[in-house]
Amino acid sequence: MALFAELRRRNVLKVALLYAVTSWLIVWFVGAIQSTKHVPVWTETFALFVLAIGFPVALLFAWTYEITPAGLKKAADVDQTQSIVYKTGQKLNAAVLVLGVLGVLAVFGQRLLPKFEFILPGIPEGDAPVSVTAPADIRSLTLDNGLKIIVWPDHDIPNVVMYNFVRAGARNEYPGITGLSHYFEHMMFLGSGDPEPGAFDRIMEDAGGSNNAYTTSDITVYQDWFPLAAIETIFAIEAERHKNLKLLPEVVESERAVVYSERRASIDDNNFWKLAEQVVATAYIAHPYQFTVIGWPSDIESWTLEDLENFHRTYYAPNNRTVVVTGDVTPGEVFKLADKHFASLPAQDPPPPVRTVEPEQLGERRTLVEAPAQTPLLHLAFHAGSASDPDAVPMQLLLNVLAGGSSSRLHRILVENEGLAIAVGAYQDEGFDPGLAYFYLTLPSDGDPAAAERRTLEELQRIATDGVSDAELAKARNIVLADYWRGLATIDGKAAALGQYEVFHGNYEKLFDLPATVEAVTAEDMSRVAAKVFRENNMTVGVLRAPTEEEK
Repeated sequence: MALFAELRRRNVLKVALLYAVTSWLIVWFVGAIQSTKHVPVWTETFALFVLAIGFPVALLFAWTYEITPAGLKKAADVDQTQSIVYKTGQKLNAAVLVLGVLGVLAVFGQRLLPKFEFILPGIPEGDAPVSVTAPADIRSLTLDNGLKIIVWPDHDIPNVVMYNFVRAGARNEYPGITGLSHYFEHMMFLGSGDPEPGAFDRIMEDAGGSNNAYTTSDITVYQDWFPLAAIETIFAIEAERHKNLKLLPEVVESERAVVYSERRASIDDNNFWKLAEQVVATAYIAHPYQFTVIGWPSDIESWTLEDLENFHRTYYAPNNRTVVVTGDVTPGEVFKLADKHFASLPAQDPPPPVRTVEPEQLGERRTLVEAPAQTPLLHLAFHAGSASDPDAVPMQLLLNVLAGGSSSRLHRILVENEGLAIAVGAYQDEGFDPGLAYFYLTLPSDGDPAAAERRTLEELQRIATDGVSDAELAKARNIVLADYWRGLATIDGKAAALGQYEVFHGNYEKLFDLPATVEAVTAEDMSRVAAKVFRENNMTVGVLRAPTEEEK
């Protein structure tokens, strides 16, 4: 009791109480501005760090100079109207003020102090890559709700990229709801009611960021680009639109009209995609890859609110998504934000698997589209492999030799030498299930589709029997590897590539094996793949031309 009375008489308890109350107010204030302003995620940690150091130091000075004999003797030697505690407090306040100023400068300067998230316990470190080819600073973490987050730090510029991969595309649809995946690409920017519908873009732009999204037959991807200072805001609004999507009837109907208008512009009034839609629908007789990504017109007109709610609940669950963050971040701060904003999203039962396997094609298929056109179009589609198929890389090199630019075989033969086409190109579908190797030709206004088809098939069969030259193989390798390294040079390219490999190959680390895989492809591999794929009974041919005078 005597010690307690002495502590109270010497104002040590008052010092402790005042410090505690002031500290609480500071922490409250920092937390409040952090949730509304664009400040770094470690700001609150920095304040706690300073206060945690200052509190025992203040008590130590108070005890030393007001209780101990040596302190009392020293106090007697100074002006009794100004105690050692008071003088010490002034010095301590000055020190705290200096640290506070540095903290403010760090908040706005971003680089004057290190990031302090490492001093907080409980922040997961994430899993490091196992492969020796993968960069050692990449980390991944799977939350309890199944959401996987991958972080690749890159501190060249104070910007951040976030890609959100949703495993939902046309392959997850069926007649009656085709196009829903693409429709949600629109609704995710409009459906949240907090603070008001459609506020996502405004908040993003106010924070200095931008965004986009795209849908394929396999996935829907949401892309955010923003400055580091806005990272807390972006995580908050991303969590908000996934957690509290509101499908307001008036917004649903308004966006239904927007999507229908987009279909008219991108399919109905675009000859290339008008033909491609028909070719793909003809090439597949069983697998849902036959469905157009944007949806068939009658389905766009007839989706119900129940269809939308069921689709969103199933496919936008955290256990069906992968988030990739690259840029001027550390894994710790990203994982802390993910735990704060994303961990509360409830997991759902896994989506029903796509069990249908496209049966082997037993003969060539053809489709003819007649539409107003100044130039005929010729498309050739061959069933090939999936993204994870071992033959995917040889096919990528093969298509580069055949149609990759003005020095490719088909361009030289069909465009420059024989004038059968005015443009030629090719691409390979790389999805969860076997896709198409797709060639597209634009013919002269008086072009002959049959002649162009015949000459193209001759060259495809020749490459299967005679192979490619060493120079062609080396050129194709160089182009593919240049595109690879060019993509990984930017934080946007890093995020896109990591996500693609995690989603389609099951492990992002396989991305870094690609250079070795490309170098290992031989001319024999390419001939084998060409002979396997470029068969007439494995081919679907599409022609778009203007109606003849007799047909008119």
